[in-house]
Amino acid sequence: MDKVFRPAWVEVDLDNLIYNVRQIKNKVGARDIIGVVKADAYGHGAFEVAQTLLQNGFTKLAVAILDEAIELRKKGIKCPIMILGITDDNFLKDIVLYDIEPTVCSYEYAIKLSKVASLYNKRVKIHIAVDTGMGRIGFLPNEDSVDLICKINELPNIEVESLFSHFSTADETDKEYTKLQFEKYNEFYNMLSLRKVNINMRNIANSAAIMELPFTYLDEVRPGIIIYGYYPSGEVDKNAMDIKPVMQLKAKIVHLKTLDAGEYIGYGRKFRTNRKTVIATLPIGYADGYSRRLFNRAKVIIDDKFAPVIGNICMDQCMVDVTDIENINVGDEVILMGQQNKLRFDAEDIASILETISYEVLCMMSKRLPRVYIKHNKVVKVKNYIL
Repeated sequence: MDKVFRPAWVEVDLDNLIYNVRQIKNKVGARDIIGVVKADAYGHGAFEVAQTLLQNGFTKLAVAILDEAIELRKKGIKCPIMILGITDDNFLKDIVLYDIEPTVCSYEYAIKLSKVASLYNKRVKIHIAVDTGMGRIGFLPNEDSVDLICKINELPNIEVESLFSHFSTADETDKEYTKLQFEKYNEFYNMLSLRKVNINMRNIANSAAIMELPFTYLDEVRPGIIIYGYYPSGEVDKNAMDIKPVMQLKAKIVHLKTLDAGEYIGYGRKFRTNRKTVIATLPIGYADGYSRRLFNRAKVIIDDKFAPVIGNICMDQCMVDVTDIENINVGDEVILMGQQNKLRFDAEDIASILETISYEVLCMMSKRLPRVYIKHNKVVKVKNYIL
């Protein structure tokens, strides 16, 4: 922990990550698995997560932007890396030279990519996105798109690695729209097959589909949130897969004081003590991703007991009422997000307060917070982004 200069950090449990990987593998069988590590692996650390996924049977990775792919390449990741978003055509040279697999959504883009690939005598694998009902990026599943993809398929130095799409409501109880999307995908794939378009792989199954819709697995699957131990929503059948949260948010108490009744805590005087109160200050705040909107609603775990967060959360610090916890000391460890024995206050609980989803809570964790990697209950790596 020598790189943790401020006692606040994100703890990443690699054993739980490996457990989740095995659960996914058991679910999908021998298919290829594309591990989604965009947004710094949902805040867990892209390189460290990627290494673990690849060491435990995942075969490919997916990111959102070119920068994320290049980061992995520069750190020695050799496997296929798919970019899920659209990359600006000013950076096609980087795609080619770093051997990255971009998403293609237009014939014009593919022409430019083909020219750059030909210039460097490289063959580029591409992923054709089809919009089956998300309303985001991708070709519409119609004859005009088939004509364009046929032309893309004939371009030099271009290989269509996959046709992919994304479910918008697979995590809802009602699966009818998801089934409709899947039907559109299959119909479009068949239209391309009739025109002799060579597509190496098909993928559409996200985390929710992996859990509940095995008929959507096709050639490969694309898990995201379940890798990190959270369910896609409260509507999925959690009995379909057992997973464990990988991330915990921790800090140590840096200051203790006792205030009389009637004293104010924090900016704006939003909290006033109604008894003699012991206040613990933690060195973590909204600049670290611990949202200001959690004030007077969140709680932390200290020594197997809950303690409420009180007063407005500051940029770099927050305060906790520890009056009811005995033998409290400066330096005691506090869990702001995570679990201790049977007590749990995790990303889903925080998301509920913030009226958002666990994905966002995980991604909110700032790079001011070092990532501390744990395996077999020992610290195996500390990643300080700032140093």
